[in-house]
Amino acid sequence: MGALQRFESRLEEMISGVFARTFRSAVQPVEISAALNREIDNSAQILSRDRRLVPNDFHIELAPGDHDRLGQLGPQLTGELAEMLRQHAAQQSYVFTGPVNITLEPVEELTTGRFRVRSQSVSTVSQGTGQPPPTNTQVRRAAAFLEVNGQRLPLSPPGIVVGRSSDADLRIDDPGVSRRHMEVRVADGPDGPHITVLDMGSTNGILVNGKRVEQATVGDGTVVRIGNTTMTLRLQGVG
Repeated sequence: MGALQRFESRLEEMISGVFARTFRSAVQPVEISAALNREIDNSAQILSRDRRLVPNDFHIELAPGDHDRLGQLGPQLTGELAEMLRQHAAQQSYVFTGPVNITLEPVEELTTGRFRVRSQSVSTVSQGTGQPPPTNTQVRRAAAFLEVNGQRLPLSPPGIVVGRSSDADLRIDDPGVSRRHMEVRVADGPDGPHITVLDMGSTNGILVNGKRVEQATVGDGTVVRIGNTTMTLRLQGVG
């Protein structure tokens, strides 16, 4: 029995045989599983000879009727889909950028039996070991901060080290990020903070507004990309 057949069998057992009647003419979970496999196959980026980076956040867009039917399975369905995807990734030597997350969403324009898979890479971001997360007050009072995956990290002199290592000031769990990837230097100036980003000898380098650099002065709205993670610099009171 193949992996997809075992997957369907587990789902059938999970809902006591109602599976076949409920989903006979609608989107089949095995179809979604196969589509998720294709999605990461088509999105894989080469990290090294033996490893390829793939997205970890998936949105399954379904017709409202299909969404309601699949919703009857609850979190067991997305859990099984995620496990199947992890198995496929292991077989292909794929590396996810963070924990696998699968969300089902209703879309009015889709008809019963049709669905779409949208994916993106979302890295896990945290403070370095022994550093408490910033409070809302600290963020509000900061003259500058980085926005990463919806989080805001205040910046103050002399700056921070960004990387995958636990001793980095800003730790990013992204296989494309080096252990000590980038330094963000912050200095006070007469017109506000002066901020520079520097490559610390990383494997994959730094992109500033889409251009690879070794070092660059950045300002409000500057977009910095390292590995598969994008961050935006914000200056308080600018714009």
